[in-house]
Amino acid sequence: MERDTATRQIKYEVLRSVAELVFNDELTEENAHNIPYQLIPTATPRFRCCVYKEREIIRQRVRLATGRPPLPAHNVEHIEIKNTTIQVIPAACEGCPINRFQVTENCQKCMAKSCKSACAFDAITITGRGAYIDQTKCRECGKCAEACPYHAIADLMRPCKRNCEVGAITIGGDRLANIDETKCIGCGHCAVGCPFGAISDMSQIVEVIQKINDKDTKVVAIPAPAVEGQFGPEATIGRIITALKMLGFDDVVEVALGADAVAYNEAKELIENHENGVKMTTSCCPAFVTLIRKHYPKLAEKMSNTVSPMVATVRWIRENMPGAYIVFIGPCMAKKEEAKFGVEGSPDAVMTFEELNALFDARRISVADCQEAPTEATSYGRRFSGAGGVTEAVMKAVQEMGCTDTITAKGCSGVKECKLALAMLNVDKLPEDIIEGMACEGGCMAGPGSIASLQQLKTARMKKIKGKENDNITEMLTGHDFMKVDMERDKAE
Repeated sequence: MERDTATRQIKYEVLRSVAELVFNDELTEENAHNIPYQLIPTATPRFRCCVYKEREIIRQRVRLATGRPPLPAHNVEHIEIKNTTIQVIPAACEGCPINRFQVTENCQKCMAKSCKSACAFDAITITGRGAYIDQTKCRECGKCAEACPYHAIADLMRPCKRNCEVGAITIGGDRLANIDETKCIGCGHCAVGCPFGAISDMSQIVEVIQKINDKDTKVVAIPAPAVEGQFGPEATIGRIITALKMLGFDDVVEVALGADAVAYNEAKELIENHENGVKMTTSCCPAFVTLIRKHYPKLAEKMSNTVSPMVATVRWIRENMPGAYIVFIGPCMAKKEEAKFGVEGSPDAVMTFEELNALFDARRISVADCQEAPTEATSYGRRFSGAGGVTEAVMKAVQEMGCTDTITAKGCSGVKECKLALAMLNVDKLPEDIIEGMACEGGCMAGPGSIASLQQLKTARMKKIKGKENDNITEMLTGHDFMKVDMERDKAE
């Protein structure tokens, strides 16, 4: 996933500008209105057709950064304004005026005419120059592209639609993208895929910074296991804890602790289900959970009854720090939707690493220069961030419990793999005992809110856990009152 793009840079500049205003208690409508002019001070556009459109897009990004949905563009007043996490910015959407299937110069005007034979809608004719697709008849089934022996028909699906594996992106009559909330799983892959940055997430940084500035409020940060390595190769979890306290958080609790507790509880579930011949799935990834609920509802009962590491961590803090304002920080946009449910165990706010980076820069904090702080979680809890990490931790806990049965797991990295495994489970054809579902390819560390590349994070992850393969999850939890946390999902529904 490309991280250093112009669209992400603009998003970062807006977040940092808003954060600076809030930290200085200067966020007024007038100052927010001035941000587009500060970021684009001249009459020369940076990327778009004109400076006026660029400023309008930044104006809508400022709305997202301050927790408000973007307004419709002037020529699409009929668009409904939704208060959902993932938003389309109408002013930024270019409408991608492309027809999905197009004949390229590779067409050899062959005698077989396989493309024409494969089209059930009579959309293809053969001319002196080769095949021709009548776009008024084309239904975008793709049969012609599959049939062509020369691969001469290109599939030019819009990037946002291509990145959405659940078919939640629709295109309106005005050619602007829309998100079907009945299908959307909140993964944020459409936001990553759009090369114009026309899809983005709403932010809660204003509320978070205001709570940090309020000296009467105890604010607790709970960074996800994927945080290590996000801010550079020297950005260990110990230094990130120090940086978060420098930012103004009163306390920091690793979500990896909650992950250890989840691994222990899911291991108990897995052993019991295996003995009873019952298949199950993990429940850590909120996009994977939503995928099951919206697209495979019959499998909802197969989900683990254990809460996510985020919820487990929040429940522990609620017990030990009553009244604290809790902020989850991770790479995941779907966590924002999970937190909006308002159930027992939801944090008060969710930030991505993108947003945290803007806050660090707004306060001129360099994580690499921070001192190490003590940490508690096992390396297995921190491995939850990578594909296969949940399985690794759960199987370690199974081993610690003395189970010698052969238990197998199906690791799914990305929505496409998750759908295939769930389809198998849906028809009782899954050979494995448990599905580890990760909506992002590579795991949480590859989430849309990450700021480092997957390869950088994998390298940092292996470097930090090297030599710690003997960590004992059960021993760590026994010495920690995380064992007292209620891990049942039914209280979180």
